[in-house]
Amino acid sequence: MDPKLVKILARPLPRYTSYPTAPHFNANVGTAEYDRWLSALSPDARLSLYVHIPFCDTLCWFCACTTKITRRYAPVGTYLSHVCAEIDAVAERIPNGVSVSHIHWGGGSPDILSTRDMARLSDTLRSRFIVEKDAEFAVEIDPREMDEAKIAALAQAGLTRISLGVQDFDPKVQTAINRLQSFEQTRAVVEEFRNAGVHSINIDLVYGLPHQTTESGRQTIEAVIALGPDRVATFGYAHLPNRIRHQRLIDNESVPGIHDRLALSQMMSAHLRDAGYVQLGVDHFCKPGDSMASTPLRRNFQGYTTDTADALLGLGASAISRLPQGYVQNAVPIADYQRRIGDGGVATARGLAFTPEDMARAFAIETLMCELRFPASELCREFGELGVAIAREGERLAAHASDGLVEQVPDGFVVTEKGRPFLRALAAEFDAYLDTSKTVHSTGI
Repeated sequence: MDPKLVKILARPLPRYTSYPTAPHFNANVGTAEYDRWLSALSPDARLSLYVHIPFCDTLCWFCACTTKITRRYAPVGTYLSHVCAEIDAVAERIPNGVSVSHIHWGGGSPDILSTRDMARLSDTLRSRFIVEKDAEFAVEIDPREMDEAKIAALAQAGLTRISLGVQDFDPKVQTAINRLQSFEQTRAVVEEFRNAGVHSINIDLVYGLPHQTTESGRQTIEAVIALGPDRVATFGYAHLPNRIRHQRLIDNESVPGIHDRLALSQMMSAHLRDAGYVQLGVDHFCKPGDSMASTPLRRNFQGYTTDTADALLGLGASAISRLPQGYVQNAVPIADYQRRIGDGGVATARGLAFTPEDMARAFAIETLMCELRFPASELCREFGELGVAIAREGERLAAHASDGLVEQVPDGFVVTEKGRPFLRALAAEFDAYLDTSKTVHSTGI
């Protein structure tokens, strides 16, 4: 591709795990709005629950997650007590009959929890919500934290899928990001979970890390393929040292540039496809028999998902909920979160109420990110004049697609394989909030 075009497309952009994106949330939405939105849920609604555990015992220098480093367990136990109190408060606010189809624990490192607290959290969720028998229960795993007792505790709690952070197996890269994790250690954890009856395995990789090369990346992707995970995600590293203080510990000169990032991404994608994985969206891959290959793809704060719940409720510090009326986010600092829970049971700090235009643009962006197509006629049918106006924006974009990123079709346009790595740039064309003068996002590839 033309290097100049790549540079334009790779400008800092949101990942579009939501629309409008989180930087546009505001304090006009608070506890009162969250209470109303929860009580307005339909009794036959289905929920997805996300629980945020914002603790790790070591600091990974590349990480952009909301987390706190602790060597003592007491703060973790205290925090979990507040999460359980929040679960009680939220459950009291929803109508009878609402059920849960999906549970996800993220972090941080949820496996920092003791076995007793793993059971406590699971029991609290299952006692306060109607959890469907076939509900998916996924947990993000740091293999360095795991032992047989924790694996057994998670299996006993009903775990159905694990998501393992690998990032890269090259020791030089691992040293540069302060995350030493061997292939043997990772393989042992995968085998132990499978032996415990948890067979759905996701592995997360990151490209664009310091000292990463296409050769080191190739060795990592081959090692991951040998583990036989059901799903693989290849995320681009977000290097934002001006915003994320600990990323300043990484030498800027060691971080691959835009063109090297693109080469790494394309190499990983090619190896996974050659190994029989199906590529989905911009950065997810799954085995042909996995449910993700045959179920309509969705987009939420964890990335791509098959979760079709009517609402996502976020629990814990910084967690974000999505309800039909809009987004709400809990207080980010742990102390502030705990104070708010103690005062009133919920910790809403900010959010955003959807406008009709927000909903129409969100539909266009999610369809692009998930299905690689622009749904012109569906926009017009579902959103009336608003949809017609956005469809016209899509026509203008398709008409100027001489670079081969999209292909015009009677119902809008479809994204080509050449355009797939630049889905975020295409989606950004429909983002009415985007201000490219503010560097709050990572590079677009």
